[in-house]
Amino acid sequence: MKVDQKGHTVTIKDTQGDVNAFLEKVTQQFKTFEKQNIIIDLSSDSKLSENDLKAFLPLSKAHKKAKKSFVIVASDLDFNAISDKLVVVPSLLEAHDIIEMEEIERDLGF
Repeated sequence: MKVDQKGHTVTIKDTQGDVNAFLEKVTQQFKTFEKQNIIIDLSSDSKLSENDLKAFLPLSKAHKKAKKSFVIVASDLDFNAISDKLVVVPSLLEAHDIIEMEEIERDLGF
């Protein structure tokens, strides 16, 4: 697990390729990141499935309730098959763009 902090956003990258073990680590350390926007970078995992992403739903809900962004970066997926409750994008650049847009929406009171 590699953690990179940039401004008000933390990017957490899976370095082992085991989504379940990665999710467990992120869940255990969630309190550390709860006051920042989170990008979960799973782009290096080519065996990722929609079901693997669904496991991140409780974390996403908790983070959104705290008025922070939670974005997952994944490639080689059918983005239409993924739940609308999760924000999943194909690149880190798009993840940062989504977070910027959500920050602006929160500032404006949407």
